[in-house]
Amino acid sequence: MSPGQEKELERLRFAISIAGDAVYDWDLCTGAFTWSDNALDILGVTDNGDIATKESYVARIDRDDREMLREVHEHHFKNRRRFECEYRVRRDNGEYIWVHDRGMAEFDPNGKPVRIIGTIRGVASNRISEAQLARLANYDDLTGQFNRSRLREALRSGLAYSWRHNAPGAYLIVGIDNLTLINYTHGQDVADRAILSVSRVLDSCLRASDVVGSVGPDQFGVVLNGCAKRHLSTIAEKILEAVQQVALKGKKGPTLLSVSIGAVTYPDTVREAHDAMAKAEVALDRSRRSGHNCFTVYDLSDEALRDLRSHVETAEAVQTALKMNRLELAFQPIVDAKTQTPVLYECLLRLRDRDGGWVQADGFIPVAEQMGLARPIDRRVLEMVIEELSAYPSVSLALNMSVLSTTDPAWLRLLTDLLKERPGIARSLLIEITETAVLEDVKEAGRFVAAVREMGCRVALDDFGAGYTSFRHLQEMAVDMVKIDGSFVKSLLERADSRLFVRTLQTFASGMGLKTVAECVENEAVANVLVEHGVDYLQGYYFGRPELERPWLREAGESPATRHMPSAAARRVNFL
Repeated sequence: MSPGQEKELERLRFAISIAGDAVYDWDLCTGAFTWSDNALDILGVTDNGDIATKESYVARIDRDDREMLREVHEHHFKNRRRFECEYRVRRDNGEYIWVHDRGMAEFDPNGKPVRIIGTIRGVASNRISEAQLARLANYDDLTGQFNRSRLREALRSGLAYSWRHNAPGAYLIVGIDNLTLINYTHGQDVADRAILSVSRVLDSCLRASDVVGSVGPDQFGVVLNGCAKRHLSTIAEKILEAVQQVALKGKKGPTLLSVSIGAVTYPDTVREAHDAMAKAEVALDRSRRSGHNCFTVYDLSDEALRDLRSHVETAEAVQTALKMNRLELAFQPIVDAKTQTPVLYECLLRLRDRDGGWVQADGFIPVAEQMGLARPIDRRVLEMVIEELSAYPSVSLALNMSVLSTTDPAWLRLLTDLLKERPGIARSLLIEITETAVLEDVKEAGRFVAAVREMGCRVALDDFGAGYTSFRHLQEMAVDMVKIDGSFVKSLLERADSRLFVRTLQTFASGMGLKTVAECVENEAVANVLVEHGVDYLQGYYFGRPELERPWLREAGESPATRHMPSAAARRVNFL
C-alpha cells in the first residue's frame, strides 16, 4: 500500500469513528473477527478477545435475535445487496445494547461468501432508554405480557417449587383460532385487536398469582401454580366462554373470536419447562383437530407415547438432515404417451440416514408436516431443484409442495429471488400442488397459482380425483396440467367407473387446453388404455423408478462423474 493510500485509509477510519461506527472484518472461513479500536467502547467490552471469534461474538447476541441475523445474512448471500439490521448485544456488565449492523460480503470465484465487512453503531443511547430496553428483554411489545423467554423462567420456577413441595400445577397454551384468516379478511389492525382482546380475557379470568405470556403470534402460555388437575376443566371453560363473548368491529362487520386450549399438569407428567411446553403444544394440536373452541389435557397412552417419541426422533433426523445436507433428490421420468420418451422428471425427496441408507419421502414427510417442518423442507427442495435447472438448462423438472407452503409468503419470496438470479429457467419448472390444498381454500390456492404462473413457471394439480374437486374448481385454478390420482389408474382395467372418470377428465382438460398426466402406470396394458383415452403423459414404474443418478445424463451418454454439480447445501456456509 502506498503512503497516499495509507493516508486515505486513515482518513476513512477517522471519519467512520467520528460518525460513531465501529468497523469489523469477519473471515467466514475461520470465523475470526477483526474490529476497529472503538468497537470495545461501543459494545461495552473490555477484552478484545471476547469478540474476536464468531462463537464469542454470537454468544453475546440475544438468543431471540440470532435466528433473525442468520436469516438476514442468508438472504444477503442470495441477493448480494447491502444488508442492514438491528439486534441486541450483551455488555460486560450484563446489560444489553441495541446495535445497528450493516455490511456486505465478498465472494470467491465460485460464488461462495468468504468475508463480511461491515459497521456497527450503538442505538440504545439515542433511541431506547434503559427502561425500554429492559421491557423489550422481558415483555411482548404488543400485549405487554411476558415474552416467551420470561414465561419459560416462570414455568421453570413453578416446576421447581412443585417438585420440592409436591404441589400441583399446570401449564396451558391458549391458541387463537383462525387468526391468519382474520388478518387476511379484516386486516392487521383487527388481528392485533383480537390478540389484545384475548390477552385481556386471560387477565380477567385468571388469578393474580397466575403467569401469562406470549409464546407465539397467535398463542399465549399460562402458568397455573397450585392448580389441581380436577380444576383445569373449570378454568378452561371459563376462558373459552369469555373469549366467545368478544365481538370485534371491523370495516367488513363484526368478528367473533374463539380459542383452543392445550394443557399439561405437573409434577405428575413433566419435569422440565421445554417438555411442558412441547406436550401442551401436542394437546393444543389435538384441540384444534377436534374443531377449535376445545380444551384438551395431555394424557397419552403408552402406545401413543411411543408414537410421539418416534415422531420426535424422525423430526430430529429431518432437522439434522437439513443442517448436514442429508437431503437428496431422486428423479422419476414423465414420458410422452405416444412416443414414450421423457419430457420432464419429477423430483422426489430422499433422506440419508446415519447408516448411509436412504429413506423415501413417505417415511418421513408425513411426520415432518405434523411436527411443523413442512415449510423449511419445501424451501430447501426449491433451492435444490433450481440448482439442478441452473446446471442442466435443457431439462424440465417438477417439484411437489405441501399444503402449508401454498400460503407461505417466504416460499414465494424465495422463488422470486432465485428466478431473478437465474433468468430463463422458469419455464423449465413445474410446481405441483395437491388437490387437498385447493379444497382447503380455493381462492387462496388460485392466488398462489396466479402468482407462480406470472413468474413464468407452470403449475400442475396433483392427485386429481382423490378429494373429488369439482371441474368448476379446476377451471378456477387456471393450472397448466392435471395429474390423475393413481387410484383411478391402478383400477383402470377392473373398474368401469375409473375408465369413465379418466375419459371425462380428458375430455374436459382437452377443452380447457390442459395437459393430463396419469400416475402409477405399472404395465403395458394400462398404458395402452390411457393412450386410447387421449392422456398426454404417463408416469410410473413401467417407465422408470425414481433414482438418485441423473437419468438425463445416462440417456445423453454422459457419465455423471464427468459432470458433477454439487448441491446448494454442499456450498452453503453455516454462519450462525
